[in-house]
Amino acid sequence: MRAVTFTAHGGTDVIEYGDHPEPEVGRGEVRFEVEAGALNHLDVWVRRGLPGLDLEFPHVPGSDGAGVVREVGPGVERFSPGDRVALSAGVGDLQLDDPTLDPGYHLIGEHTTGVHAEYAVVPETNLLSVPEGVDWEVAGSSCLVFQTAWRMLIERATLRPGESVLVLGASGGVGHAALQIADHAGAEVYATASSEEKLAYAEDHGADHVHDYEAENFADWVRAETGGRGVDVVVEHVGEPTWRDSIRSLAPGGRLVTCGGTAGGSPETDIPRIFWNQLEIIGSTMATPQQVETVMELVWDGTFEPAIRATLPMSETARGHELLENREGFGKVVLRPDAKH
Repeated sequence: MRAVTFTAHGGTDVIEYGDHPEPEVGRGEVRFEVEAGALNHLDVWVRRGLPGLDLEFPHVPGSDGAGVVREVGPGVERFSPGDRVALSAGVGDLQLDDPTLDPGYHLIGEHTTGVHAEYAVVPETNLLSVPEGVDWEVAGSSCLVFQTAWRMLIERATLRPGESVLVLGASGGVGHAALQIADHAGAEVYATASSEEKLAYAEDHGADHVHDYEAENFADWVRAETGGRGVDVVVEHVGEPTWRDSIRSLAPGGRLVTCGGTAGGSPETDIPRIFWNQLEIIGSTMATPQQVETVMELVWDGTFEPAIRATLPMSETARGHELLENREGFGKVVLRPDAKH
């Protein structure tokens, strides 16, 4: 088969697309023919090399993908050849009532072989059924970001109707999912982006107030828009450049929920503001199987809509990484095997 691989960490020049051994199907595993996958910022970090990440090279990346089951291993009960499936990449125990991760929790595509290839083999427990009529680009691009944003807002930040939410980078993967989820939950939504096109998208998908963060400091804007109060919840996934202003955007008793730091993971923080205003800093990652099923039903029925900024053949994966790194467009970059593009 052909697959996206890299044999060392580095720039986009390490990415290749070529022949790669097809993985064997083991007990409890499913082989599916990949119709579409998608890039996440996670793929950029894995390619560059995360601290402590110990990969076996050549590495096949990819934590989002969907396709048709072609073979099932012994013990598989939920799926049969011909079924339509999508990947949910978290492997291990993330309990509904316990936010902690078990020591072996990991992600397909980050710590183990991913799905950006013509065929992928994954545990049965990491697959969701995809209804007939759902486009492959939707099925292959939505699970990682929508489950992440759902857990952040609904489970960890316990967002309630009538509260106010600031979504940073509303045109990105997690951002555009959070925007729609916050609106669906009945919140008043404030959103930041960096162009008129991106701001218009945010308004069309649930934002009540939008702001170009390159034109004016977003914390000053939020406080002016809210009469000095601030918002109840900030969805933070940028990191160092935005962290202090995210905290400054919160109302007394507000919650900042974070799933990562695409622009830096070691920000300076404002400790006095945190304790004087009784703020909460909440970490979140991925979602439980029950939460994934809940949010993906809302994707399958069209309530939530993943934005697609580009659809590329897998041989142009390097270009997809550049689109993410250069913040070109909004939404997800979809990859399809060259034979299907």
